[in-house]
Amino acid sequence: PAPKPNQPTSFEATADKEDTSAPETVVQSSVPQPKDDFQEELVIRPLHSGDIYASFQFRTLWETDFMRGNKVSHYRLFPKSLGQVISKFSVRELHISFTQGYWRTMQWGQPFLPSPPGAELWVWFQDSVTDVDGTWKELTNVLSGIFCASLNFIDSTNTVQPSASFKPLGIGNVTDHRFLRYATLPREIVCTENLTPWKKLLPCGSKAGLAVLLKSEKLFHSSFHSQAVHIRPVCQDWQCKTTSWELRQTLNVVFDLHTPGQGKLEWSLFKMFSRTLTEACPLASSSKIYIDITDDPQGEQFEVSPATHLLSQAMVLGDRRTFSVYDLTQQITFGTVRSLNLLIRWKSSEDMLRPLLHAERYVAGYGLQTGEIHTLMYNNHPYRSFPVLLLDSVPWYLRLYIHTLTVTSKGKDNKPSYIHYQPSKDRVRPHLLEMLVQLPPNSVTEVTVQFERALLKWTEYTPDPNHGFYVGSSVISSLVPSIVAMDTNSTREQPLFSSFFPCKEESSYFMRVYTEPLLVNLPTPDFSMPYNVICLTCTVVAVGYGSLYNLLTRSFQIEEPSPGLAKRIANIIRKMRGVPPL
Repeated sequence: PAPKPNQPTSFEATADKEDTSAPETVVQSSVPQPKDDFQEELVIRPLHSGDIYASFQFRTLWETDFMRGNKVSHYRLFPKSLGQVISKFSVRELHISFTQGYWRTMQWGQPFLPSPPGAELWVWFQDSVTDVDGTWKELTNVLSGIFCASLNFIDSTNTVQPSASFKPLGIGNVTDHRFLRYATLPREIVCTENLTPWKKLLPCGSKAGLAVLLKSEKLFHSSFHSQAVHIRPVCQDWQCKTTSWELRQTLNVVFDLHTPGQGKLEWSLFKMFSRTLTEACPLASSSKIYIDITDDPQGEQFEVSPATHLLSQAMVLGDRRTFSVYDLTQQITFGTVRSLNLLIRWKSSEDMLRPLLHAERYVAGYGLQTGEIHTLMYNNHPYRSFPVLLLDSVPWYLRLYIHTLTVTSKGKDNKPSYIHYQPSKDRVRPHLLEMLVQLPPNSVTEVTVQFERALLKWTEYTPDPNHGFYVGSSVISSLVPSIVAMDTNSTREQPLFSSFFPCKEESSYFMRVYTEPLLVNLPTPDFSMPYNVICLTCTVVAVGYGSLYNLLTRSFQIEEPSPGLAKRIANIIRKMRGVPPL
């Protein structure tokens, strides 16, 4: 609070007591505070299946303004490459993820930040952009170079403009979906060349802090791996008088550490990452490790060592979770050996509760002409129903029969309250289907639609056409009923893993679920026929042309009959005597 008019400030009181320290105190007060901040977190959650879920969260906040066209030339913590992308392409929000594997919801529960297999990119542009499609194409090419990925394959055939899904996660309630673009590459393979540029965006790189654990040979030898970058404007205070740009880098990984035959389950930082922690990132204002002990508050299922007396509670996915906290900025955390290697020993396991919402999808039918897509959405809440928003983006070569669309729940028709469908154009754009469906309690809702496979041109097939063609995951967004009252104050200090999706209601929380990608076979021609035709044609040409050329160019001569043996002997004798032969 500001001092009263007649009350001296702390600087004035210090100057009255010690005149020699007054100039030094004034100099310290005039030093500007840094306008950027960096935090890092690692959340470890033991899963009931015996696997280990580790989620890295790195957040960089920068109080600057890219939207007004101001040229920013000095970068301290915020990566310059992404700052230039925001300024050049007038980006309001950018979300990109690279995922290897599929998240098994029924075995692992819900992740902190969901992502589909492959690559996913969705961007909100500012309303000052006139040519959104052209800017989108340039942006994908630039991001392809920054992250060393195949994002340059994103074009109009796999890009959609959702009308209800993927609302902005930052400040501003933008409703004009013309400035939104969404695309997926379900076949994108994630490897070391994608992880290396991702780590270079961190202020400390992979030299200090939690990032030293990110070794590619360990991360990619896992059941699930996902890395993402999220950029959005956020509020600094509850009145939103000042705004900042938030760069959040997340990396989620699931390790399968169960060793058959040993009869025990245990893990440690060294066992997972082949490294231990020795220090926090010097540029980080906060560096913490959270271990989820909600399911084992008394230590009956597993034991954590070294033990810590710091505990924290956070609202995560509609539930109040308890965590053991290790603060890496405190030297006491590392002990006398100056190294931290967390260890968990399992004692027993219990069955986990089913998630309230999950979904799956598959292709039915036989032959290579027609088929049917089935999407199943499960509501496991015992007595509450809630609406979900389903988004499907289907390639143009699967021609949907939209009149065959059916939605059933508990054997009865379930009419959607909102449907948005944009038909595809061959080789131009995909199908886009969005529906708002009410899921009854403790039910399974099935969405089916029939399709016909198109016959592609022979130049449009992939190098391995018999492997099949991928169809991106369906996206399901919903406000799921919460078990406890959620915190709606987005500016309150809370862990990074629980503050990504904005919460506007105390009775529900936002959840996004992705289904499996589909692998569909298309009518494929016999690509060996051109080789056979070439061989046959060349053989016919060689035989016919060779025979004709031989007849036209050969010269014929009359061959005299060979002389008898007596005559040849006589000619030899005559030649020896110098007489002309007969």
